[in-house]
Amino acid sequence: MPPSHGWNDGLIARRAPECFPQGAGESADGPACGYGAFGEAQHGHDGRVHGAAAPSGPPAPGTPPPDEPRAHEDVAPEDVAPETQEGEAWGGGAKPTGIGGLPSPDGIGGGAVGGALRRRLGALRELIGLSRTRLEGRVLAEAGRVLDEAGARAQLPAAYTTVAIAGATGSGKSSLLNALSGRTLSETGLRRPTTAQPVACTWEAEREGGADGLLDRLGIPPGLRRRVKDPSLHGLVLIDLPDHDSVAAGHREHVDRLLELVDAVVWVVDPEKYADALLHERYLRPLAGYAEVTFVVLNQVDRLPGEAADAVLHDLRRLLDEDGMALGDYGEPGARVLATSALTGAGLHELREELGAFAATREAPARRLTADLDGAAERLRRVYADPALPAPTGLTEADREEFEDLLASAVGARAAGQAAERAWLRHAERSCGTPWSQLVRARDARRRASCGSAEAPGRAEPEPGGAAPARHRAARPVLTQAVRQVAEQATVGLPDAWRRTVRDAAWRGAEGLPEALDTLIGEALAPPGDAHPSDRGRARGAQRPHGLPRLERPPWWTVAMLGQGLLLALQVVGVLLLVGAVFGGYRGALWPPVVLVLGGAVAAPGLAAACRAAARGPARAFGQEEERRLRRLSAGCGRTRVLEPVAAELMRYREVREQYVVAAGDTGPV
Repeated sequence: MPPSHGWNDGLIARRAPECFPQGAGESADGPACGYGAFGEAQHGHDGRVHGAAAPSGPPAPGTPPPDEPRAHEDVAPEDVAPETQEGEAWGGGAKPTGIGGLPSPDGIGGGAVGGALRRRLGALRELIGLSRTRLEGRVLAEAGRVLDEAGARAQLPAAYTTVAIAGATGSGKSSLLNALSGRTLSETGLRRPTTAQPVACTWEAEREGGADGLLDRLGIPPGLRRRVKDPSLHGLVLIDLPDHDSVAAGHREHVDRLLELVDAVVWVVDPEKYADALLHERYLRPLAGYAEVTFVVLNQVDRLPGEAADAVLHDLRRLLDEDGMALGDYGEPGARVLATSALTGAGLHELREELGAFAATREAPARRLTADLDGAAERLRRVYADPALPAPTGLTEADREEFEDLLASAVGARAAGQAAERAWLRHAERSCGTPWSQLVRARDARRRASCGSAEAPGRAEPEPGGAAPARHRAARPVLTQAVRQVAEQATVGLPDAWRRTVRDAAWRGAEGLPEALDTLIGEALAPPGDAHPSDRGRARGAQRPHGLPRLERPPWWTVAMLGQGLLLALQVVGVLLLVGAVFGGYRGALWPPVVLVLGGAVAAPGLAAACRAAARGPARAFGQEEERRLRRLSAGCGRTRVLEPVAAELMRYREVREQYVVAAGDTGPV
């Protein structure tokens, strides 16, 4: 129902540049006025559709109770079609619906318009289904009402087109209805307001049932329903509405409620109030998107002398153009503007032809629902495809690599790789060093062991001071930075609602990430053979999946050890010969034992130095492999807990964006 605003009461009023200052066609309390919002259709246990409450206020004089027979005292008996029951339009069978519960083109009109509308409604249904758990209910409320309205209209005959005759006090709505029908169907007179209750006149469609289901949905009392036979207007249902500017209580509510349910509207204006601000700012301007189902009739042109009628009609067209309403001139789609006189009959023939052709196409329900869908889609544009935002990029490969780099930094992958490199060098030194240096290291190791801080064999690096490993291995601040950064990068170009859902997905996944990395890295850095609670039940000697790999001895280490042993043996032989020479046991030349001793003393450190130089390359490769291993482990954990949920939300947004493009009819920037 249209919201209330403060209006200028002048007859020739000034029009504000915008109808709703809040933008996007919505007020703080709901959708924009007029056709934009629908009450949800309710289906009773009897299968009838009740989309609107019965009219409020006292019944019109002479209206019989619902249980009494319907009176048609104003219509000639020979022109009254026989009564039909609701549902006969479908031959007594079930009312048609489309595949998957979507409205059938038979219920909302066929042709290209109905087919396109059905595709768009299907996309809208998918859109709501994909978004229901991501967005607030109020955001999708109007789109849901459009679906409900389409479903309710699909259950009713498309052979009938409901057209409301709306206008201000004294514009001649009732006189125009009487003139079109050739009967006195609606009361006219000088008393204002004259029309207190909506009056319906149905031109029965050939080979179709009655329009009682439509009129029940519109809430027209049975005593205010008239039926006329006229082949030129088959399938037309005209409804004379109360005055939209009436001071009587409930009249404006009747108008606003029925304008949300009918298929089309004939706005009747008169030469005095055709530029009234209430009409333009409350109705015509907000309903500019419904131009294809709108007629604007300048009535009472008989009161205008000479060429004044053309001047007023031209000014009316100018005002409609300022309201943003497209005009259907020269065969273009848009509102039809006509001039009539219910008193003299001027222009009535042209109006009858326009209404007859309009009803004969049976496209009015689909066009009306299309306009509803256009309005709902435009108000959802900021939620799904805000043109003011840059194009969303999602998670790029660079974003993923940066996230993995931060995770690797948090778990200390680089430091662990450097420690593994140093460990490999130490093992190479122990295997290829001189025997004398190995004796010194063995003495130092025994000394540290006696102090309780011996280095555990095979462990990459001891904790500082020989303390137990730190409880938290992953750096929490770095992890927080990584999650925040990837969430910000993934939400670039997303609307606010989807930006929140992507961020929530990232932070939900990050809740257990530090603990998971602690456990994973603890297992990864544990040396082979260390006991661990997760090793229970594991075969003896089997290695854990993420444990520290064993250091395999290269073959050249063995050759170097044999070389050191040979050099040591040569030195011992030389020393023994020198001792024999001192005590007389050796009488040969002295230079051979000297050469053996000195040669061994020089060659052993040289061999050790050559081995250290040769070990740098394999040690660096071993450290880099260890760093890559930790990076893979941390990246896998982060990908499972953070990147995959974020990517799932981005994929969901991509799907709903594609459905929105279809539901919006590929109009506007997306």
